[in-house]
Amino acid sequence: MRFEEFARSHGLIIRDVIPDRWVSTPTEDHPRSRNGRYKFLGAVGWVQNWATMQTPSMWKTDDSTFDRGKIRQAIQKSILDREEQAKKASAKAGWILHQTYLAPHPYLEKKGFPDEMGNIWENDGKRMLVIPMRIAHRLVGCQLIDDQGVKKFLYGQHSKGASFVIDAKGIPLFCEGYATALSIRAAMKAIKMRYTLFVCFSASNIQQIAREVEGGIVIADRDPNGVGERSALDANKPYWLSDTVGEDFNDFHIRVGLFRASESLKKVIFLNNVAKAGVKT
Repeated sequence: MRFEEFARSHGLIIRDVIPDRWVSTPTEDHPRSRNGRYKFLGAVGWVQNWATMQTPSMWKTDDSTFDRGKIRQAIQKSILDREEQAKKASAKAGWILHQTYLAPHPYLEKKGFPDEMGNIWENDGKRMLVIPMRIAHRLVGCQLIDDQGVKKFLYGQHSKGASFVIDAKGIPLFCEGYATALSIRAAMKAIKMRYTLFVCFSASNIQQIAREVEGGIVIADRDPNGVGERSALDANKPYWLSDTVGEDFNDFHIRVGLFRASESLKKVIFLNNVAKAGVKT
């Protein structure tokens, strides 16, 4: 199998293969975002779809004339390169956050939160919403969201297992996106229940993070390809899912209003006997 075919089989959309470095690329499930990445070294390569894969998947050439020793060297060099890129991304995330200020953002207004204050970073004439990403309280990177809702991560950052936590000392709730978390927070406040919200940034991250936390519920995206629901099932947690294909909880909240959204979430919480930890006293 050629590298391009291998990448397509994992959902990556690649027009021209650029060798010798990690390249961000759109995916079939997120064609407007750069939700995939690849690295091609001729005889060996890696691909990763952030929505479906926790770690990169490796491809090797079928050509027996390639020197296997050189392939092993290329693999080791790639591992060292990724570690160095991750360190630089962590440092850059800290640098970006030190330049941010609190203000509303067009993306948050579009998602139903015009008065929400977010971390804003001005760069190249753009006002980017910045969501920090941490692993065990250690800053590893951030998600940047522009006015149109296009999202990207820092080049080379270590995103596996990273999350953004909104902690009100209550029921663990796991979701993919920041706007989804804001809608969940509004619903939990409406039904007067405490919460600890984990913004996981991808379906594959939900699986990993939810498994590491006792109890809780996954608030899954109802993706047309079923990825969101599968992540909830793989996490072995009860889960909420919209009745409409293509919606996440934020979409559902905007469509039906806060009362119906909060009652829908409350129903899942109580049906699965996880309410005790979240009842406000």
